[in-house]
Amino acid sequence: MSRNGDNSNGATSAPSGAGRSARAIAIIGPYLSGKTTLLEAILERCGAITRAGTVTDGNTVGDSSAEARAHGMSVSLNMADAEFLGDRFTFIDCPGSIEFQHESALALTACDAAIVVCEPDPKRVPSLQLILKQLEDRGIPHFLFLNKIDISSTPVREIIPMLQPASTKPLVLRQIPIWENGVATGFIDLASERAYVYREHAVSEIVSIPEKDGDREHEARFHMLEQLADYDDALMEELLSDIEPPKDRIFDDLARELSEGLICPVMLGSASHGHGISRLLKALRHEVPFVDATARRLKLETTSQSAFIFKTLHTTHGGKLSFARVLTGEIPDGATLTGADGREERASGIFTMVGEEPKKRGTAAAGDTVALGRLEHMRSGETITTGKNSIVQVPSPVPPYAVFGVGLGLKDRKDEVKLTGAVHKLVEEDPSLSVEQSQDTHQLLLLGQGEMHMRVSLERLERKFAVPVVREKRHIPYKETIRKNVEIRGRHKKQSGGHGQFGDVLVDIAPLPRGDGFQFDEKITGGAIPKQFIPSVEIGVKDFMQQGPLGFPVVDIAVTLKDGSFHTVDSSDMAFRQAARIAMSDGMPKCSPVLLEPVMAVEIQIPTEATARINGIIPQRRGQILGFDAREGWPGWDVVQAHIPQAEMEDLIVELRSLTAGVGTFTASFDHLAELTGKLADHVLAQHKPAAA
Repeated sequence: MSRNGDNSNGATSAPSGAGRSARAIAIIGPYLSGKTTLLEAILERCGAITRAGTVTDGNTVGDSSAEARAHGMSVSLNMADAEFLGDRFTFIDCPGSIEFQHESALALTACDAAIVVCEPDPKRVPSLQLILKQLEDRGIPHFLFLNKIDISSTPVREIIPMLQPASTKPLVLRQIPIWENGVATGFIDLASERAYVYREHAVSEIVSIPEKDGDREHEARFHMLEQLADYDDALMEELLSDIEPPKDRIFDDLARELSEGLICPVMLGSASHGHGISRLLKALRHEVPFVDATARRLKLETTSQSAFIFKTLHTTHGGKLSFARVLTGEIPDGATLTGADGREERASGIFTMVGEEPKKRGTAAAGDTVALGRLEHMRSGETITTGKNSIVQVPSPVPPYAVFGVGLGLKDRKDEVKLTGAVHKLVEEDPSLSVEQSQDTHQLLLLGQGEMHMRVSLERLERKFAVPVVREKRHIPYKETIRKNVEIRGRHKKQSGGHGQFGDVLVDIAPLPRGDGFQFDEKITGGAIPKQFIPSVEIGVKDFMQQGPLGFPVVDIAVTLKDGSFHTVDSSDMAFRQAARIAMSDGMPKCSPVLLEPVMAVEIQIPTEATARINGIIPQRRGQILGFDAREGWPGWDVVQAHIPQAEMEDLIVELRSLTAGVGTFTASFDHLAELTGKLADHVLAQHKPAAA
């Protein structure tokens, strides 16, 4: 069978590629582009399943988790193995929402290539750019599968220029549609110069190129060859000399330029109808490099034994599973593996995943994607080896900045220990989550990538780990300070039989410039207070500062111990500590206390077309725009710098995503404390009183 053909079904043909290593292909794309549907169509065409399921019916191989089916969207990776014409593939269906894309980034590390699924809609350019840029930056070969071509009303010759700004590599159109009465009924393959008519959920039928499409095919094919010739001088000479290049040369160029990351080939189809699937599989079979090329891209020694862990899953009965791609050598069943820190662990088994169910298998060779049992101390993003010494670590993508957070409260206090273990497992499964115990508000926080990310994570927490939690609003770490100084005496005297308690201090309380924190000084003369008691006075002041007269931690004050008295018998460290507390308690309300709110330095990354809208919402959130500039390395994107009060940022990411078709994001860090007065301050104090009580 010629590799140029498309009239054979991989489920029944002879295994011409038998013995070759399995390839790992990521299926990735913007939200709702049809990735899970494409996986179903591929598995059906390969004979791995008898009938393609649908997302609507909740019976797909992908989106197999309860959360994915409840929300009708991919929320985690899904893997499936299939064979096409004897070549083995592992397809990894990746979530499309930006909130779940860190899992995709980890999986892409060890993949040989990616299929980027996209609708023929120019509005998807920003979300498409997010995906294509990470593929380009990491040198991962990729195709663009232009899905839903059957319902497109825009000519492909117009769509490609609209989508080109999303890619720094040329989008090389491999096919053009055949139109009948405004409906795409088939396609012409520009490399093989063959025409095909679509058949519903079946292999396309070869037909003669329609006469009406001859000129259009010739023009599109010549443009494709020109794009390939930009990286092939011999082909360029042939085109300039009007010499028809051999088809094998064209296919070789397509494979080489894909592998080297020079071009992004574009295929057409409709996943929901099974159109264009066989031609896509043929391209994967003949043009995608094998795992040895991937190992070289990752700078791994091909003579070693190594695998990359890209996902962790805690199962109810099987314990912890580490999903890994074997990149070099073999991993035998029962192997002892060495992690990044040199620690050795023995895998309890090697498994193939069928949906969420592990199926035991034997030795895993280079190219295989498997699950390794009970590697308790190894994490997603680690490169592991069967050797005694740890191997060079493949660069792993860093989890993105957390843009959304919720407080975790318990319905039952006895679940406190259980919650700690469950949250640890949750974060281990999804490194784009993080957990933090706030030192300021004493609140347990779960931080992540957005509202849906939080919702799904809390659902998993209850379903998988049986820990129901109460979702709490994230508390703002307000502080308080003073506007004027006062001199005040604090006296503690108590007699209750035996030794009494006596401490007497005179302190000056004064404001400091914003950000100076706390200063303590003493100006005791004549031994009014013995030196051994002075540190206790400072401790007493700090005790009070944990909660000032407004109910919040006190900052930016200076306290000077000026005078006092003591009793030779009844004075003690505890007595002077208490006297200092009394002085602060009496003096601070007289210093004009004022509420302080944290203000964040925020950097917002958005498509340029949304910059004006974002500049409009910042003042609405009491923010101050500091400036904006083009985002370096991101054509068509801007970066806006601003100061925004932390209290105004709780749902900032929700509005930001709404205004940017789901792609906008930000980073933020604490910048300074600012006074909060008026009705806003009154509201905060009124809200805080019941909580403090």
